[in-house]
This record gives sequence, structure tokens and C-alpha cells, in this order.
Amino acid sequence: MLHPIIASREVTRYILQTFGLHTKKRFGQNFLINEKIVRGIAEAAKIGPGDLVLEVGPGIGTLTQALAETGADVKSVEIDTTLLPVLAKTLEGYSNVEIIPGDILKTDIAKITGGRPFTVAANLPYYITTPIIFALLEEELPLERLVVMVQKEVGERMTASPGGKEYGPLSLALQFYSEPHMAIQVPARDFMPAPKVDSTVVVCEKRAVPAVDVPARLFFKVVRAAFSQRRKMLSNCLKSIVPAGHTAGEWLERAGIEASRRGESLSLEEFGTLVKTYEALLHD
Repeated sequence: MLHPIIASREVTRYILQTFGLHTKKRFGQNFLINEKIVRGIAEAAKIGPGDLVLEVGPGIGTLTQALAETGADVKSVEIDTTLLPVLAKTLEGYSNVEIIPGDILKTDIAKITGGRPFTVAANLPYYITTPIIFALLEEELPLERLVVMVQKEVGERMTASPGGKEYGPLSLALQFYSEPHMAIQVPARDFMPAPKVDSTVVVCEKRAVPAVDVPARLFFKVVRAAFSQRRKMLSNCLKSIVPAGHTAGEWLERAGIEASRRGESLSLEEFGTLVKTYEALLHD
């Protein structure tokens, strides 16, 4: 059975008019109208028959359709209940798709996926991008990869290297849990309505174990402190969390890191060294 390609201006406009739909800013709704992009996302997800993919926010089914046509089992979580009858129609005939009403941040993902390894593919709502990414990466789930479309500037922060203004807590968090890279550039004109910014598709291959062997909670505590005052030296930024009886200068010296450096200059491995040294100070 041939299905009309949803990722086109004509079909998207027809669906919106037929169902009397209007985009909702509170859900960050912008609909993709470039078939090449949605097929590219499905390809980047590396899925096929027998695989499981979790989609966040199917909207009117634009990306869902491309994911379904790979033959993978597709579970799509949609917060906007007014779209459920639309999805029932636009994805009619795809027996490998299940639409699950709900908020992804309140959804029992382990229950949905049933313990099977899975990939996440999503055109993430811009207003809630970071909380969703953290929720997916921090849970102990058999997640294999994350393929997400985000604002271009967010994608640059996710994949940034030390030394630049884009590099910060988000970069370190993503790189602690995964290996992210930007895969597809998506100009604003490929959406309806067109947003004010361009987008990018970021692929995050989940690491089998975090990049550095330190407690995650402590790692992020140190990262947050190091970036708490971006323009100040580490010796100033880390003062607030130094273990009792020690100084930031002593901590940095024992870690082999110059006190005059700033957080944005430290690599993932150097932050790992800072954390290990912090643990040693606690036991002095």
C-alpha cells in the first residue's frame, strides 16, 4: 500500500486544513516538510526490521512514517492529545507503529521498551530539549543511540570541544554518557511554519560505560561549580565546594591543573582528574 509522503508542504498543509489544526507554541510544534531530511534521520538511527525505536513527539506523523518504513518497531510518545485522531489517520496501515499518549518526562520508558535495546529518534521540542536528553541518558536503560533534531546552537553546544564559548555543562554531560556528532544540517525553510533559527540533527552513540570512571553526581557537581562564573579562574569558582580543611589552590595543585585556568579550557579527562582528587581530599 502506497502512503502519501507526509514530509511535504502540500500533504502537511492538507492534513492541517483537514483536521483544523494550528501549531501550538507551548509544545514547540513546527512540522518538517523535507522528505530527504526525515529519511536521513531514519538512516542515522541505524534501524531495521526487529529493532526498536522510541520517538518523542510524533506530531502529525512526519518522522514516524520514515521510521516505520524501515520495518522497525516504533513506539511514539505524544503529549498533545488532540493529535491522536490525526495520527490514527496519517499512520493508518503501519502495523509496526504504536502511539502512546503522555509526557515523555513522566512516562515509564522501561515499561514501554520492555527491556529491549532501543534507539531514540526525535524532532525535539526546543523548549524542553535539555531535560529530555538528560532524562534519557541518565536512566539505566538499554539505550543504544540518540538521534535528535535540535536548534543549531544547541547542537553546537552538545558537540563542542574545550576552549570555545559553546563548550560547557551540556557538552560535558553529553560527552560523559555518549559520543555526539552533528550529522545533518536543517535550514529553517524545511519547516512549516518556518522557525527563526536553523536546526541540526545530532547523533549520540551511547557509551557502554561513562567516559571517565567517577561518580556521575560528583562529576556534575564539579562541572557546575567550574562554570558557575565563566570569566573567573578555577581557583575562585571551586571555592564553594572544596572539602573542609582544604583550599581550592591545594585541590588544583594536587590534580596537576593550574589555578589560573578557566572551566571552559578543561577536557573531560581533566574534569575526571579533578573529581578523583576531590575524593582523595575527602579521605585525608
